[in-house]
Amino acid sequence: MAAERPDFKSLIRSLPRRPGVYRMYDAGGVLIYVGKAAHLRTRVASYFSSRPQAPKVAAMLQRVARIEVTIVNSETEALLLECNLIKAHRPRYNVILRDDKSYPEILCPDGHEFPRLVCWRGPRRPEGRRFGPFPNSWAARETLQHLQKVFRIRNCRDSFFAHRSRPCLQYQIGRCTAPCVGLISPEDYRRNVQAALRVLEGRSEAVAAELQQRMEQAAEARQYEQAALLRDQIADLKEVQTQQVANAPRPRDLDAVAIVGEPGRYAITVLTVRDGQVLGTQTQTSSNLGAADETLAAFLLLRYGTQSAPAEVATLLELSDAAALATAIESLVHSPVRVFHAQRGLARRWTRLAAQNAEQMLRMSGAGAEATAAAAAELGRWLGLSSPPQRIECLDISHLGGEGTVASCVVFGPEGADKRSYRRFNIDDVTPGDDYAALHNAVLRHARRIVAGDSPRPDLLLIDGGRAQVNAVMEALDEAQCTGLCVMGISKGPSRRPGQEQFHRPGSDVADVLPADSPVLHLLQRVRDEAHRFAVSGHRRRRARRYRESILETVEGLGPARRRALLTHFGGLQGVLRASVDDLQRAPGIGAALAATLYDHLHPGE
Repeated sequence: MAAERPDFKSLIRSLPRRPGVYRMYDAGGVLIYVGKAAHLRTRVASYFSSRPQAPKVAAMLQRVARIEVTIVNSETEALLLECNLIKAHRPRYNVILRDDKSYPEILCPDGHEFPRLVCWRGPRRPEGRRFGPFPNSWAARETLQHLQKVFRIRNCRDSFFAHRSRPCLQYQIGRCTAPCVGLISPEDYRRNVQAALRVLEGRSEAVAAELQQRMEQAAEARQYEQAALLRDQIADLKEVQTQQVANAPRPRDLDAVAIVGEPGRYAITVLTVRDGQVLGTQTQTSSNLGAADETLAAFLLLRYGTQSAPAEVATLLELSDAAALATAIESLVHSPVRVFHAQRGLARRWTRLAAQNAEQMLRMSGAGAEATAAAAAELGRWLGLSSPPQRIECLDISHLGGEGTVASCVVFGPEGADKRSYRRFNIDDVTPGDDYAALHNAVLRHARRIVAGDSPRPDLLLIDGGRAQVNAVMEALDEAQCTGLCVMGISKGPSRRPGQEQFHRPGSDVADVLPADSPVLHLLQRVRDEAHRFAVSGHRRRRARRYRESILETVEGLGPARRRALLTHFGGLQGVLRASVDDLQRAPGIGAALAATLYDHLHPGE
């Protein structure tokens, strides 16, 4: 039975009508929600009015035991403080970015006489000029490839560049000016780099005009070879300008952003426009319980807190604090940013297109979430739990002949896989090949974290294995004094065919079997398969590191000659890892079947 909600009327009466941030804590003192407000009293009071709340908001309010506030001087300061608190504490009901991976950018690093342009992604902010973010690696690399073709900028690493005594193949095919051996002066090379950066800034027309002028001057001076090179550069640049998905009447860098849904279930889409061309969309789900405008503002601050921002951010939803939000983003990216409500023209069309993508994501995630919730409810009834399981964990063991043993622990919640909570355990202190001892070791370490409060208690602990594995797990739980967990093993059954799995419970010698079309079976199969994938990928990487071998050496059918050809074609292992199935198929000696096998091996579970 839920505890009675505290009376916050006296607190609300004491709050000022000033900007600030409010923080909600549960009975255990855990921060569960952070919000910002232009008027603290009005905003906090809105949670406790007689007006009906969204179901998820009402559920959160039942857990609130204490509210704290921080008064600031402006809405901008409130936005920044809210952003910092969310990043630092990750409150349960402030999950803004379900997928908070970084997006690729193009980087021109500082500190080199002959700089290069590279694709960059990651939380670290390197020194240099960054352009983006791009919606995917393909868009960033396609842009980079065009720029290197037009302006012949080097793409080799600094270590390779420093040890050259003659030009490489890139120079021979006209894709580099060979600065490594002094075939171009630092001034001319710098001019090419600056021209490429201006194209990334959206000033390609000005660059084309400058190249045209230089070509005419070279022709007048009878420097016909130089004039021909400039002519080819202009032609290549024009080709780049025409390869666009959608054209704007003028070069423009803009993110069109739309949010759809309701508190607790939002989808946010960012449509990326660079130099007037639409490069694609990024759609993410959010479990934030704030209003749509609050959620969108928090999303934009978190996004541009780790990535560069375009000159304009157009929103389909009108934001009351757009000016304060723009100021806050500018303080993060250190460049002018305009945040505005798109009401007409191309910006309006782009934001409406972003909204259509967000609605589609919401429909897809909604269908999956509803099916998962229904399966979880049925699973709870089958297991005799008082409520549907909210946290399901599954452990699996992977090794090859006893070496490189790795245990995986994956976590599933109401929204599906919670990859931030995944863990791997390297198993070293057991007899090689003893799966029971390895499982005992992993569960013992995991259970001790649960007892210490460092890891949440699962509602169901699923083990990939039969009765013997379950017994090993129960011994480990008893040793860690972690009692009261619901434990169950899942094995493939006598025929080892999907749909005939057997389920083993502690203390029972009889295995349960579910119908092949059971939603509960499908949910548990999905959890089990994800644990297996995560364990296998961890084992492969560990074994590759141990023997200092390339991960390519573990691909069946990929011999030494094909490995060499593959690495030469893509310029190294990182290039192979970034390649798609179609890209792999273009490499010498790699057919369609081997390309698919190789991609699945390098990207298990995708």
